[in-house]
Amino acid sequence: MFTLNVNGKAVKVDVDADTPILWALRDSVGLTGTKFGCGMALCGACTVHLDGAPIRSCSTPVSAAVGKKITTIEAMHASKLGKAVQAAWVKNDVPQCGYCQSGQIMSAVALLAGNPKPSDADIDAAMSGNVCRCGTYNQIRAAIKDAAANLKA
Repeated sequence: MFTLNVNGKAVKVDVDADTPILWALRDSVGLTGTKFGCGMALCGACTVHLDGAPIRSCSTPVSAAVGKKITTIEAMHASKLGKAVQAAWVKNDVPQCGYCQSGQIMSAVALLAGNPKPSDADIDAAMSGNVCRCGTYNQIRAAIKDAAANLKA
C-alpha cells in the first residue's frame, strides 16, 4: 500500500512497488486522462509531471513517486499556464484523433513553466519524446507559441 500525492490530494493505492504510475492512476485512482501508448516510454502518451518534471508514467514505478507530487492532465485546468496551453490547443486545432494530446499538453506545460519564451529548437527538443500519429507537429508548435504569447500579455 502506497500513499501518493496526486493533483494535490493524498490517495492510497494498493499495488506492487514496481507497478507503473500509469496503471496506479488509471486503475486504482480512476484518472483515465493519462493514456497508455507503447508501454516503453517511447511515445509520450503517458506523460505526467513528477514534482513538475515531465516523466513517462508507463515506465516509472509507483515507488519512485512516494513523497513527490504527481500532476496529471485532469489538473491542468487549475493553473493559468495549463488553461493557456489548453486554450491554445483548441485555437490551433491541434487534436485530430486526440489520443496523444494529454501527453503533448503535459510536455508543453512543463516546457513553458521552465522556458516562457521557447524558440523553435527549444520546442522541438522538449516535445521530441511525444509522438503524434496524426502529424499535428506544426499545430503543436503554433499552440505552444500562442500559449507563451498569451501568458506574456
